[in-house]
Order: sequence, then structure tokens, then C-alpha cells
Amino acid sequence: MSFEIQGKLYEVFEEQQVSDKFKKREFVLEIPDGSYTQYCKFQLTQDKCNLLDQYKTGDEVKVTFNLSGKPFVKNGTTMYFTNLQAWRLEGASNSYGAPAGAPSQASAPAPSFYSSDADNDLPF
Repeated sequence: MSFEIQGKLYEVFEEQQVSDKFKKREFVLEIPDGSYTQYCKFQLTQDKCNLLDQYKTGDEVKVTFNLSGKPFVKNGTTMYFTNLQAWRLEGASNSYGAPAGAPSQASAPAPSFYSSDADNDLPF
């Protein structure tokens, strides 16, 4: 399942080599949400870690990510964790806080259902 969100790069962490075969890089996105601002941490893995190289803190970006969650048992108690697995980053073209994919202000006006008053006549 894939999602998109737009926000400002708030913090970017260094790449971590977790094991011989696994590396990750995390970053935090600042997302306006009405009266509150959300700070969500995303993770890039393997060859996607370098996607952050072209951006700096404060840049407006659009993040495409997958949502995943897994249970694990610790001391007999089942706990759950959630991961926001980013796989695409793009420079944002919309204004700050506008939802990704929102129409721009310069969009064409909606078409009229009637081309003239003569077309306003009912067919029966």
C-alpha cells in the first residue's frame, strides 16, 4: 500500500550500516496539520539511502512511502511497531502545506453544463 505526503525536511540522520547486508537512513518530515504540526520519521533502506543527498534541512519535499507494521513478543507481551518506508522523494512543486496532488490555483475554470440559455430548455 503506497501513500504520499508533502512537508518540510526537519531533520536528516546519517546512514547507518545495521548489518553486512542492511543499511538504513532516517529523516523527519514537518507536516502542518491544522492547528498542530506533525513530525513524522521515515526510513530509507539499501540503495534508496542516497535519495536524501540532493536535499537539505528546510527543503519542501513530497515523500512516497509504504506503511508497514509488525508484532513482536517481549517478556511474554506482544508489542507492535510501525514503519514509514520511504521509496521516492521529489522536490515539492505545491505551496507549503498543500496536499500532494492538489490542483494549482491557476487551473482552468470548471466547464459549464449549458453553453447558452437556449440549451436551458427541457426536452419534454
